[in-house]
Amino acid sequence: MPIKIPNELPAYKTLTEENIFVMTETRATTQDIRPLRIAIVNLMPTKIDTETQLLRLLGNTSLQVETELIKMRSHISKNTSAEHLTAFYKTFPEISDQNFDGMIITGAPVEHLAFEEVEYWQELCEIFEWSKKHVHSTFHICWGAQAALYYHFGIRKHMMDQKLFGVFPHRAERKNYILLRGFDDVFMAPHSRHTTVYREDLERCDALKILASSEEAGVYAAATDNGRQIFIMGHSEYDPLTLEKEYLRDKNAGLKIQVPKNYYPDDDDTKEPIVTWRSHANLLYANWLNYMVYQTTPYDLKEITV
Repeated sequence: MPIKIPNELPAYKTLTEENIFVMTETRATTQDIRPLRIAIVNLMPTKIDTETQLLRLLGNTSLQVETELIKMRSHISKNTSAEHLTAFYKTFPEISDQNFDGMIITGAPVEHLAFEEVEYWQELCEIFEWSKKHVHSTFHICWGAQAALYYHFGIRKHMMDQKLFGVFPHRAERKNYILLRGFDDVFMAPHSRHTTVYREDLERCDALKILASSEEAGVYAAATDNGRQIFIMGHSEYDPLTLEKEYLRDKNAGLKIQVPKNYYPDDDDTKEPIVTWRSHANLLYANWLNYMVYQTTPYDLKEITV
């Protein structure tokens, strides 16, 4: 089944060219089916890129999905046009009276700041609290995961000595957990961050299960017992060239940046990157939509409770 998106969203053309089954709002109105309602709180500066990455993964399942893009009203984007945001995004107050089967909260390039120093922190806290009663399962990515762990469980983030940058091998620690169903014993996932959470802090929290981790990248995936909150520390949604764009941006600006690890053949940035994470990225999102959302969400979203 397809993912339902606005007719004029830039991602529509890209995904159609990739043979991802997408459906415009016009066609969707003729179908008698309740699609899964997924809110995407997009905190990334390159919003159109992130929209396309996430919609690509959400659209690659047998489930019909309807998305709602959410922006922060307390933040003015410098990298995405006001016209695009006005046309395709809503603010939290505009959707706060609604309920959703699932929600994705992305990362954000604000790691150098304490959470409380982020200009939209209070607004994000409202969303975190609201999600307990209005969202069946919330999927947090990178900084979004760290922020949610801090808000819900008081788990702090920590600066690393150098940026974790590249594609790293991970091991599934709970092989039978449904979010990791079908995963290989070792799988690859991209990371691009300056901060981390300590494993021992998560282990001390009875409400959390560590699902997968990496010797070099640390904890990759964690979840609450009931699967209502998922925390993913890496960027499985990244396109093949996302890490390269970040690398060349900093390199060309004269900033100190290491070659992304396990990304270019022989770590040679003159060669084309090798994608080693796409299959597991698709499996991760398909498992979340199917097992953590579709199989357990109430048909009447008003029945969602804490």
